Amino acid sequence: MMNHQLTSTQAFWLGHLHHAFSVGQPLSHYADKQGLCFADLMAWRNRLMVQCIVVPDMHRPNRFVSVAVVT
Repeated sequence: MMNHQLTSTQAFWLGHLHHAFSVGQPLSHYADKQGLCFADLMAWRNRLMVQCIVVPDMHRPNRFVSVAVVT
């Protein structure tokens, strides 16, 4: 993060991004459960990154499952 103070709005959205990451939820599910607009959460994620503020990675569930085929 750059050497500056976060505004209360930046801190609000960054806090939600960190919490979503810590509980391992996709941002869409997290936003829904918290009563947040998913588009706003994503917009703030992008805005914070453009402002060189480090944001946590997004939780992305595995889309593929490995299987063993027994013949």
